[in-house]
Amino acid sequence: MDYFLLSIVTFIPAISALILLVVARGNDAAAALVAKRFALFATGVTFFVSLFIIAQFEPENTGFQMVEEAEWIMGLKYKLGIDGISVLFVILTTFMMPIVIWASWGIEVRVKEYMIAFLLLETLMLGVFMALDLVLFYLFFEAGLIPMFLIIGIWGGANRVYASFKFFLYTLLGSVLMLIAMVVMYAEAGTTDIESLMLHQFAFDDFNLFGFQILGGMQTLLFLAFFASFAVKMPMWPVHTWLPDAHVQAPTAGSVVLAAILLKMGGYGFLRFSLPMFPVGSYIMTDFILWLSVIAIVYTSLVALVQSDMKKLIAYSSVAHMGYVTIGIFAANQQGIDGAIFQMLSHGFISGALFLCVGVIYDRMHTREIEAYGGLVNRMPAYALIFMFFTMANVGLPGTSGFVGEFLTLVGIFKVNTWIALLATSGVVLSAAYALWLYRRVMMGDLIKEALRTIQDMSLRERAVFAPLVFMTLLLGIYPVLALDLISPSVQSLIDNYNSALSIAGIDGNTMIASH
Repeated sequence: MDYFLLSIVTFIPAISALILLVVARGNDAAAALVAKRFALFATGVTFFVSLFIIAQFEPENTGFQMVEEAEWIMGLKYKLGIDGISVLFVILTTFMMPIVIWASWGIEVRVKEYMIAFLLLETLMLGVFMALDLVLFYLFFEAGLIPMFLIIGIWGGANRVYASFKFFLYTLLGSVLMLIAMVVMYAEAGTTDIESLMLHQFAFDDFNLFGFQILGGMQTLLFLAFFASFAVKMPMWPVHTWLPDAHVQAPTAGSVVLAAILLKMGGYGFLRFSLPMFPVGSYIMTDFILWLSVIAIVYTSLVALVQSDMKKLIAYSSVAHMGYVTIGIFAANQQGIDGAIFQMLSHGFISGALFLCVGVIYDRMHTREIEAYGGLVNRMPAYALIFMFFTMANVGLPGTSGFVGEFLTLVGIFKVNTWIALLATSGVVLSAAYALWLYRRVMMGDLIKEALRTIQDMSLRERAVFAPLVFMTLLLGIYPVLALDLISPSVQSLIDNYNSALSIAGIDGNTMIASH
């Protein structure tokens, strides 16, 4: 089991989906309940087994651990492994999926297919964070589009077909350039092994292309090709427009998975590919990335202020918070990258919980319009408390995980560019404005709308769904070293290798002197 632990964790959901497909029969309420219970059991087992990964993980070992390798087809490799950068994303995925299934208990249409889609999606997301081969990574990365496309397109809202196709086309087209770059990398390095590619020095000599001088040469072009995919996946401004539509139309569980896990693949990609494999290209594009990120923070925060749909407001909030992630990553120092990874982990809990909060009242009133609510604290005190907790965590209240991630990224970027740090800090103020505005409009005041007078507070099941998210948000807010101790050694190794590669390239400060 030790040797195949990563494969076991990765494929338990997919095997469970196959069993559910073959064994489950009927479309009545009893069959739907069996499908729900089986999916919950399968995701629970996956989470339990994944704890053995944490138990065996050695933080001080900065290389890849628990590596599984085998020859695949046509000379390609099946290779899985984890390090300090990927291990917490694996645990985040397995932790969130039972919550997602439990939160889907109200689904009544094509329940078996719904559960199968989420089980397959879990396997594909886990594969992204564990794959150590370019081809295997690309297969997992792109195949994840299919179940999410179906989840939005079949179980989504009234405009679900438009949103699902927009999501699919944006993310697929963004990945076409990445595929081309992978072919170029294989042609130059002669391998698709990610470990080997991280040690390979791709060409960084300047050259002219169609009359334009390409600083950083091939590294810059490869960086931009990968950037096209990862920027859409996060998403970064201005290629973020698919996200609000996808969130609004997706079922609640789909929004939770999208916000908590799928968006993290972009940030993970920057850390796994961009910085270690294309350090010169990353360095050259740093200012561009930082300014895009700070525009995303300020612009999408302002857009969130004028939203009338709760889900859309939280979706724009996600874009703003992911801006801190890219700022931290491309600060390329310990505090910045530690903060970026921590922010992604924290955002998974907090943003997922906020979408669940919207789902609670949507299930009762079947509207997400802010104007339809008001004074809910009078009828739903438990819900008001939970919503307030995650609202404040989203704002970055000290004592919650939201504070730690944002603080570390801001410290990291302050060491690099004080103007970016100043503008990014304004996003903290803006996030308080739109988050507290939303809470006041929905929760506070008199209960004057007749339709709300009989609304019921959260059920025991709904409270149980939020309990682990509250626990993790508080635990990481009070004791952040629980996560930071796992990731910091690998982050330090990444930074050392990055700086060493820049030194070899002759980069000193803001001047690049290519070594020929």
